[in-house]
Amino acid sequence: MSKDFLTLGEVGWLENFINEYTPIDLTYWSNETFMEALPIVAQGIQITLLLTVTTFALSLVLGFFWLLLESTPFRFVNLIFYWIREFIRSTPPLIQIFFVYYGLPMLQFVDISFTPFMAGLIALGVHFSTYIAEVYRSGIESVPKGQTEASIALNMTKFDKWTKIILPQAIPPTIPMLGNYLIILFKEVPLAATIGVLGILQLARNFGSQNWSYLEPLTIAALLFLVMSYPTALLIRWLEDKIKRNNPSLKKARERVEV
Repeated sequence: MSKDFLTLGEVGWLENFINEYTPIDLTYWSNETFMEALPIVAQGIQITLLLTVTTFALSLVLGFFWLLLESTPFRFVNLIFYWIREFIRSTPPLIQIFFVYYGLPMLQFVDISFTPFMAGLIALGVHFSTYIAEVYRSGIESVPKGQTEASIALNMTKFDKWTKIILPQAIPPTIPMLGNYLIILFKEVPLAATIGVLGILQLARNFGSQNWSYLEPLTIAALLFLVMSYPTALLIRWLEDKIKRNNPSLKKARERVEV
């Protein structure tokens, strides 16, 4: 053992210990490459966060439109938009990104090409809006029917009924669920790298192709996503527990959301 540790001390005890006593092969790992790639890959944080925030904002708005389109007095129209939403929700977002970026510009009545950022924004925004609409629906349905009946009995206007009775009770249970979808969206944004959006993943791929070393930049990309998403997940979990203690209807609302 003394001879082994003498050898470890001469060359670098930690790296040699891992190589000798574990199956992990660090032959292709380079600390210099890691430090060189770190600032380059980190430049993609701004684009990644910007795409995440704008896409989530778009999905929040479109979610309301899905809810309205499926709540008309005409059952046939409701069914049409319901199946359109189900089709979008049931197809992979990567295919939808390709369709918006490569397919839509080929249609004569569209006659417009999208930048990679805009194509990713539209495709992911529409895709996640189909889930957001179901979150909105679950929040509204969690409001006791007696509250709505009471507002009618008080002869309240439809605007007052929604702004003073329904929405104040429907919004709190949906906040944790919306936060969870924000985290999921953040981890789906790297799909936009397939059409050239210069986010974290694309910059990691570019560095790997230029230096023929993918291990370090992809590790950095994974660590950056972990560092940014895990604290947010803890915050959402804390917020969910707090709202659950103050609002027992949260559990009921979550059960109504389709996964």
